[in-house]
Amino acid sequence: MDGNGDGNGDGNGDSLKGIVLATTVYVLWGFLPLFMKALAHVPPSEVIVHRVIWSIPIAGAVIWATGRTEDLRRALRSPRMLGMAVATATLISVNWGIYVWSIGAGHALDAALGYYINPLFSVLLGAALLRERLAPAQWAAIALAAAGVAVLTWETGRLPMVALGLTLTWGIYAFLKKRLPVGPNQGFLLEVLILLAPALAYLGWLVATGRSHFLSGDTATTWLLLACGPVTAVPLILYANGAKLLRLSTIGILQYIAPTMIALTAVLLFGEEFGRARMIAFPMIWAALAVYTASLLRQARRPVAAG
Repeated sequence: MDGNGDGNGDGNGDSLKGIVLATTVYVLWGFLPLFMKALAHVPPSEVIVHRVIWSIPIAGAVIWATGRTEDLRRALRSPRMLGMAVATATLISVNWGIYVWSIGAGHALDAALGYYINPLFSVLLGAALLRERLAPAQWAAIALAAAGVAVLTWETGRLPMVALGLTLTWGIYAFLKKRLPVGPNQGFLLEVLILLAPALAYLGWLVATGRSHFLSGDTATTWLLLACGPVTAVPLILYANGAKLLRLSTIGILQYIAPTMIALTAVLLFGEEFGRARMIAFPMIWAALAVYTASLLRQARRPVAAG
């Protein structure tokens, strides 16, 4: 995600460490628009280049420190795994591009909407592709969210492309990522390594044509671009470790922290208008999430009741 992921908590309960890690990550993602707004004068494609390049030392250090380098070598030798990683790397780079552009162009509210809809899209994806059976409440939640998108489309005369773009790219990315037979940290490093060659080629072109903002005399911008690495890699790595210590239902609730913070930032700090269509659509999405969360909690309690 740039923001929210689909957790795969596999334990029977929640640990305090997992809750602290996941909450920290979602709060960090909630503050991310402030960082990206400071880079609004830099083209999104250039920001993505630096997210890729400066994430590699951090992700590489984590893999080395945890002794997972052999997993990475095995992935690099497997054509099937490389093919899947190319697909996930492409999706995450497109997701980053949409997100960075949306913040700089004054569409942070649309980004928040996308991350609100994302968990419901993931549920729908599971039903469509994995034949997972959905409870009536989950179908109702998906229908409510779709109605909210329809309201926005009717009122503005166009689909909320930023929200849908973020939802589709992150939802499909998370779906494929779960099927990548390598750990999340190794998978992230593999993705940025795959993106490194095109990132370096594009950076070289920017430098050759005098369009690079990195080391161009603006010290603040240079430091912000360098910071793209830790801003990107650290939350993803913390999330990968926190999600393992939490139940899916807990992650399902915590993941609303980030889009709520993004929406508040958009309205209160960026001055984006919360117009009539959003006043109708957003409560519909929130109602859908409430129905979905209640369904998750009921499912989480069932094994306890049966035991």
